[in-house]
Amino acid sequence: MARRPLPRILKRGSARLTGTGAVPLARGRELARTAADGATDVLHPLITVTRGLRRLAAAGRRRWAETPKDRRGPLVFLVLAVLLVVGLAPYGPLLALVALMAAAAWHGREQAVPVAEGPDEAQAERLRALYDALVPYFTAAGDPSPLFGHGGDWTAALSGYEFDEAGRVSRLTVRYPAYFTDGEPESRARIEQVLQAKAGRGREYHFTWDEEGNELTLCVLPPLPTDITAQRFVTAPGELVLGFTDPTGVQRTVPLDYGEERRDEPPVVWRTGPRSTEPHLLAVGEPGSGTTTLLRSLALQALQHGDVLIVEGGGTGEYACLTGRDGVLAVECALAGAVASLRWATHETERRLIAANRARQAGQPAPDDVRRPLWIFLDRPVALGHLAAAGGHEDPLALLQVPLRHGRAANVTVVVAEHAEHARRAEHAEHAEHAEHAEHAEYTDGLDALPEAVLRHTRARVVLGPAAADLLTAVLGAPPHTTPTKDVPPGRGYARLGAGPVHRLQVPATPDPYDEATGEREREAVLALLPARTEAPGAEEAGRLTKDSRSRAASEPVAAEG
Repeated sequence: MARRPLPRILKRGSARLTGTGAVPLARGRELARTAADGATDVLHPLITVTRGLRRLAAAGRRRWAETPKDRRGPLVFLVLAVLLVVGLAPYGPLLALVALMAAAAWHGREQAVPVAEGPDEAQAERLRALYDALVPYFTAAGDPSPLFGHGGDWTAALSGYEFDEAGRVSRLTVRYPAYFTDGEPESRARIEQVLQAKAGRGREYHFTWDEEGNELTLCVLPPLPTDITAQRFVTAPGELVLGFTDPTGVQRTVPLDYGEERRDEPPVVWRTGPRSTEPHLLAVGEPGSGTTTLLRSLALQALQHGDVLIVEGGGTGEYACLTGRDGVLAVECALAGAVASLRWATHETERRLIAANRARQAGQPAPDDVRRPLWIFLDRPVALGHLAAAGGHEDPLALLQVPLRHGRAANVTVVVAEHAEHARRAEHAEHAEHAEHAEHAEYTDGLDALPEAVLRHTRARVVLGPAAADLLTAVLGAPPHTTPTKDVPPGRGYARLGAGPVHRLQVPATPDPYDEATGEREREAVLALLPARTEAPGAEEAGRLTKDSRSRAASEPVAAEG
């Protein structure tokens, strides 16, 4: 389906508000462009004749240069004789002028550039290599007329081919026999792996399987933009932009600012709230893949309409810029503070449910504090769970049962991000023949480290960074239709909302503004989105958790706040 563009008023509204001379300047440019197009249409015959005269003059000069010197005298005499005859003949000069204009118009016409039909020698050799690589997978012993065979004709099986500037295949349609098991994921994966290896590694490919027509279409996907910084996105309340994807994957676009330039990009929008079918989110990725950047981006968007509670299990201070901000209830890093904050979140969810139920029974709308969204962000909570188990304390993740189960009705949203750094241990398996099963077991152990409630209620899933097919399928619930590459920029991955399709994803750059390695442009973009500072007494009167957990001692007793 085609993308649904935004209304024109949203695209050009900022230009009308930038100054009083913006609208007249735009109108002047449009009038000048219209006048130039009209003049080109009117003067098109004159332009054509002038081009033809120039080409005839160039042809005459080439003819004169190619004529030997001993034959130039007779040639000049012949030309002068012809001009004399034309000049003495009745209406000769007029007819000669008409003939010259006709010849100039004919030679000055715009000629279509001939398009080469078929591939050249190098391209044909690449297609032949692809065909030969697919022969072992698309042949059968009892096939009377095989479509694929050693030394066969590749033109009958490969069509719709296109090549890029480097000579590599950028698009290809493969016909395969009807007996091929295209309904089995393992068979598809083998064919996709062969095509990816022969067409060129280091690129992302999209595979479209047409089971009815027995055709497979391969196309190279362009890289997603990585220069999108954090900013205010045009979304409705309760909608958050996870990142940006391919134009064919979604049906809407949002306007983005690139300094003085504005352009539209297709976003992956996550809808939350009481009517959402994916009320909670789980993000998985290796260290440095961008999971913390994703949570920081979502937190800045959530602060526009709600309150935020952050629990950071890594203890690296990635969310220090949000401490003490308006709408930020707490930024907890220690175990005691995390347990206290999540216990308060459990009591707050129960209180909201009771208040909303009483309001419905009385026939009144829910109170404002119940309708205001509450966001709970947990970055690497498994580390806190291991710390609690070692010290004999309560696991903070066990306190997420109520917010996850009843969060949608109470307008409470939970976002969990966990690393998968232990997923590479399969490479050091003792037995190479069991490496594949060991790798799958490592991925399963990584997911089992999270409580069952988190895996059951987080229907919105994101996987960032380089990941194997087993991890993508285990987290997203379905394999992507593209081939992931090993070297990806931070924030690149895949996203799936509920039972929807798997989208390629690029998270907008939202780094820590207090980090010295952050660029000035990204730092200014994040600082512009931070809410104002909150006075400590006001926060205490509102009943909010404003203490920074880094000032708490590990031996401090765990207390409940509500």
